[in-house]
Amino acid sequence: MNAASIAPEWVRHQELRQWVADLSRRTKPNNVVWCDGSQAEYERLCDELVSNGTFIRLNPALRPKSFLARSHPSDVARMEDRTFICSRSEEDAGPTNNWVDPREMRRKLERLFDGCMRGRTMYVVPFSMGPIGSPIAQIGVEITDSAYVAVSMRVMTRMGRAVVEWLGEQGKFVPCVHSVGAPLEPGEAGVAWPCNEKEKWIVHFPETREIWSYGSGYGGNALLGKKCLALRIASVMARDEGWLAEHMLVLGLEAPSGEKSYVAAAFPSACGKTNLAMLIPPPAFKGWKVTTVGEDIAWIKPGPDGRLRAINPEYGLFGVAPGTSEHTNPNAMKMLRENVIFTNVALTPDGDVWWEGMNEPPAQLTDWQGRPWTPEDGKKGRLATHANARFTVPAAQCPSLDPKWEDPQGVPIAAFVFGGRRSSTVPLVVEAPTWEDGVYMAATLGSETTAAITGKVGVVRRDPMAMLAFCGYNMGDYFAHWLKMGRAVKQQPRIFRVNWFRRDAQGRFIWPGFGENMRVLQWIVERCQGRARGGVETPLGIMPRFEDLNWHGLEAKITPTQYAELSRIDLSAWQDELKSHDELFEKLGARAPSALDARRGRMHERLAA
Repeated sequence: MNAASIAPEWVRHQELRQWVADLSRRTKPNNVVWCDGSQAEYERLCDELVSNGTFIRLNPALRPKSFLARSHPSDVARMEDRTFICSRSEEDAGPTNNWVDPREMRRKLERLFDGCMRGRTMYVVPFSMGPIGSPIAQIGVEITDSAYVAVSMRVMTRMGRAVVEWLGEQGKFVPCVHSVGAPLEPGEAGVAWPCNEKEKWIVHFPETREIWSYGSGYGGNALLGKKCLALRIASVMARDEGWLAEHMLVLGLEAPSGEKSYVAAAFPSACGKTNLAMLIPPPAFKGWKVTTVGEDIAWIKPGPDGRLRAINPEYGLFGVAPGTSEHTNPNAMKMLRENVIFTNVALTPDGDVWWEGMNEPPAQLTDWQGRPWTPEDGKKGRLATHANARFTVPAAQCPSLDPKWEDPQGVPIAAFVFGGRRSSTVPLVVEAPTWEDGVYMAATLGSETTAAITGKVGVVRRDPMAMLAFCGYNMGDYFAHWLKMGRAVKQQPRIFRVNWFRRDAQGRFIWPGFGENMRVLQWIVERCQGRARGGVETPLGIMPRFEDLNWHGLEAKITPTQYAELSRIDLSAWQDELKSHDELFEKLGARAPSALDARRGRMHERLAA
């Protein structure tokens, strides 16, 4: 099979044509399909997925143009322990990443990918992360033997012929190779969810900007534009080129006066990131608007105006379904009415979907593994929906979508917000007095684990900038890059830390969260605009007094006494917290920037005083 016979005439990029031809000879698929990104192609592939049992078509009267997929029980989530940064030097990968010598890894991949697509179709998926042609965007091409991946990439990225035409004859692209690792022998029947149950690898080569994924067909393991390119490889590109690739939502806040500010915010998993990105202000905030630029990833570059400007490089949402409801995220529920690919949720008898946290469970369901389920099973602890069940949906369906979400120049960032799940110790909101203090605050971010993350509940895990699993190089160098980026712009965004999850002595959440987070966001953006009612300096930074926040409509729920608990700085708890910070910096060793080491010493001094 030669290059000319594989590529259609609209592919003028000879290097791309040759790369695909070489991979085809190596992986030995039955045929090769270059995805053009058209609606007709999407519908054809979805029909094929229904025919082979991967997709269940949902009731068109209840959930139009939507599908349910059920993955293999061994293939349900990202796998941090199977994810590798194969930089030339182990020190460049750093102590927070898994590393294998790249020469050894290439030998392993050579063996795994030899004939791995036999009996299957190879899909060539050209995609743009960010608006095609944006100075902040990047192009990737994913090779995959999964039609599920091909249709999901059409939802999640700008995908198809337009991307190849933009590449022209010599444009740069990130090569991304994916296989489910389940070749078929002649006459062998396929299964609904092919994957390799025994061996899975998600591999990144930072210096050559390559991604190789084997064995999994699920989520970020297989949709290689998502975490692999948009964070792990892009973070290396950003370091080398002078920008930021971050695990952040971006939202706009518009005051009744019409003044608007954009905020980028980073949270580890299970902290309500998507809910915050689509927040609806409570009635007390009449005239205020919250708009959504992105809910997971932000690429941020210095603009010609001296400010950091951000785009959402994605085109769709790959969100967690359990816990999403009309109460927690009504905008998301509106998005999910049609044109959705659901994975590992429950199926209702009338052909709709259900998940834990949506509403009261129906009397009967089919669970995510295709088994009958009733509320009695739920009482015994058996979930109808996998805890990491997902929805894949076009961003264009978001009711709160910002008018500038596809602006190729990006939106100007006024503030960075970092938050984690902490039942004690960390106050409701703190502003860092300087950029360097803010980077220290973000670098030492911690969040209490959930069972879905580690199998343990309530253990504080350091997750710097919410990038622990996503930084493609040494975390100490990443901190140094953040410090450098503050000097690269004339107008530095302010940096804040928040905590919606503090509990009282009875273990109940003190802060109501969800839409009420608007009260904290208002204080943040008004600080950025120079209009805030004030704050008080503390050893941790600047914090609002009770009277500095808008309590209209919430007076009965948060008293001054409760707010004092939300803002309390417990000296003993912070001494333990700083010991944990010390452990992180000791782990990073000489790569930890001296400027942050100095801030750590000052924090010790301020708390001791």
